[in-house]
Amino acid sequence: MALLLPGQVADLAGVSVDTVRRWTDDGGLASTRDDNGRRTVDGADLARFLVDRASRGGDGSGSGLSARNRFRGIITDVKRDGVAATVEIQAGPHRIVSLITSEAVDELGLAPGIIADAAVKATDVLVDRARP
Repeated sequence: MALLLPGQVADLAGVSVDTVRRWTDDGGLASTRDDNGRRTVDGADLARFLVDRASRGGDGSGSGLSARNRFRGIITDVKRDGVAATVEIQAGPHRIVSLITSEAVDELGLAPGIIADAAVKATDVLVDRARP
């Protein structure tokens, strides 16, 4: 059982520590106190909570796309190179870079400061266990 502190939960969920406290105070996310009186959240409880939250639309998606990995963020950079363009999105702690057509950039009105959703569908996703 992995016990996480509010700061760790906030980092994993992409929210503030205050939001984590509200989630636990409201009873939506179970928490306990450790021997030092610090609030802790069980990792498995957090996983269930985040999956349930996303399934209720808490991920900001509403599209009919088949991609299940969606990240809402702010565009930080757009670089054009003829027909192609790279669009960088900062979604919480995640930097997402997409290569799309310059025409799509124009049609969508993409520019730094615009809120955008990145839908990611990949055939390969590498996973490594995080080390403390």
